[in-house]
Amino acid sequence: MTGDPSASPPVTGLEDWAARADRPFLIGLTGPIGCGKSTVARMLGRIGGFVIDADALARAATAPGESAIPAIRARFGEGVVDATGVLDRAALAAMVFPDPAALADLEAIVHPYVRRRVRQLLDGDEAASAPFVVIEAIKLVEGGLACACDEVWLVVCAPDVQRRRLLERGVTEEDADRRLTAQAGLVERLSSASDRMVSTGGTIEETHVRVEDALAEALAPVMAPLPLGDADRPG
Repeated sequence: MTGDPSASPPVTGLEDWAARADRPFLIGLTGPIGCGKSTVARMLGRIGGFVIDADALARAATAPGESAIPAIRARFGEGVVDATGVLDRAALAAMVFPDPAALADLEAIVHPYVRRRVRQLLDGDEAASAPFVVIEAIKLVEGGLACACDEVWLVVCAPDVQRRRLLERGVTEEDADRRLTAQAGLVERLSSASDRMVSTGGTIEETHVRVEDALAEALAPVMAPLPLGDADRPG
């Protein structure tokens, strides 16, 4: 990965995997909410990559009975977890999005769990047999995953497209504006830690072409050359 190394925290538990010579190429996808990380991840999955959704792993970490729930309750109060242990995600989001310190505390609880699960998946047969692996995470850099990636792709789109996509998901205008405000300047901050930028503006077909081109460029240096046939050998 190129960019400012200080932009990423140490990667606990992934350094030895990243140093292995026999591992697949690893692409990290990050970017602001609503910019199309999941769309790009699905495209890469259809091309043949093994996709790890770190954001889904973060949600799993906060499922009833998981180890993160007691720590979240202790930090944010009983009001964010009901009597059955179900996390009130809307209530928690309302607390952490406007408060950077509270968000950092939540991430400190969840990120270690995510890193452990990512490592388990990287060690699995599906990752080992894939031509490349993708980690999709909005907190790829802050969560300590980017340092293990061969490339980090920053997925972007125009702000008006980003807001429209959030509204199309059923997010209220107030909630959309709150989330966008909380991520103001994120693209600029992530640029130094990213190797390439992929725009999802335009049609889905145009995005697919951009993704295929980016993948071809990323894998070109590590692709083994095809053996020459007799007809191709210099005389």
